[in-house]
Amino acid sequence: MVSTGALLGIAVVALGLVLTPGPNMIYLVSRSVTQGRRAGLISLTGVAAGFFVYLLAAAAGIAAVFTLVPALYTALKIAGAAYLLWLAWKAIRPGGDSVFAPKPLPVDPPRRLFAMGLVTNLLNPKIAILYVSLLPQFVDPSRGGVATQSVVLGLTQIAVALTVNALIVLTAGALASFLGSRPLWLRAQRWVMGSVLAALAVRMLTDRSKPVAAAT
Repeated sequence: MVSTGALLGIAVVALGLVLTPGPNMIYLVSRSVTQGRRAGLISLTGVAAGFFVYLLAAAAGIAAVFTLVPALYTALKIAGAAYLLWLAWKAIRPGGDSVFAPKPLPVDPPRRLFAMGLVTNLLNPKIAILYVSLLPQFVDPSRGGVATQSVVLGLTQIAVALTVNALIVLTAGALASFLGSRPLWLRAQRWVMGSVLAALAVRMLTDRSKPVAAAT
C-alpha cells in the first residue's frame, strides 16, 4: 500500500508540474481562448488519454529497462533536468513569454481536438520525465507490489492534473485578460513558474535513487 507521504509527495509534484507552462498548458489555453471552453474541454479529454497511456507503461514496468541499463536512466535524468531548466529560463528571461498570451489557432472539429490533445501529451517531455524519473522515487518495494503502487500514484497525478487543467480551461479567457492588463502580475506568474521548474530540475539532479522494476 502506498504511504500517505508518498501520495502527498506525488500530488505536490503533480501540482507543481501542471501549474508550470509546458506543451499541455500552452495548447489548452490557446485552444480555449481562440475556440471556446467546449473545445478546450474536448482537447483535455485527449490529454487525459495520454496520461493513461503513460500510466499503463509505468504499471507494465517501464522502469525495468532502466534497471538493466543504469546509464540510460542517468542520461534521461540529466536530459530531463536540462529540459526543465530550459523551461525555467524561458519563463524568467527578460521579455519571456507567458502561457496566457496565446497565439491564435485554426478552428478544428472535436475529433481533431481530441487527437491533438492526445499527441501533445504523448510528446510532452515534462510528462515523460514525471513517469520515468519522478514517480518511481515515491515507490517503496517494501510496501507491496510496485505495479500497484505505480497505478495508485499515477491515478493521483492524473486526478490533480485533470482538475487543475479543467479549471485552467474554464478560466483561460478571464485569466488571459486579467494578466494581460497587469504586467506586474504577469511577471510574478512567470517567476513563480520558473522557480518551481528549477527546483524540480535540482531535485532530479541530486536524487540518488535507482529505478524500481515492477513486481507483483
